[in-house]
Amino acid sequence: MTQPNCIFCTPEREILAESALALAVLDSFPVSPGHALVVPKRHVATIFDMTDDEYAECFRLVRTLKDLLLARFVPDGFNVGANCGEAGGQSVWHAHIHVIPRYKGDTPNPRGGVRHVIPLKADY
Repeated sequence: MTQPNCIFCTPEREILAESALALAVLDSFPVSPGHALVVPKRHVATIFDMTDDEYAECFRLVRTLKDLLLARFVPDGFNVGANCGEAGGQSVWHAHIHVIPRYKGDTPNPRGGVRHVIPLKADY
């Protein structure tokens, strides 16, 4: 089931990888070169609304996408994550998983990675 005005239900950008239940595309507003998204083909709000098969297929595509991005953009590492709900920072209401290539020197201190979503809690 798709939603007519959803940017992920009818993506108008290069599809990097695809399976029966999911696809991977470049992010329209990348935070780094190669920033991509894996989305289920069925319109659901968050990754927690996916079926077990959709969830598994999306994370299989994350692995496939990692290899594609390594070959195309040559990053030094990755952040992988999903924003779920308004308090979690979600702004597009179609489930999606960010695969963000990271490069040495792209930030002065990358330690803590995704923990930096709450800056005062990042250092440990």
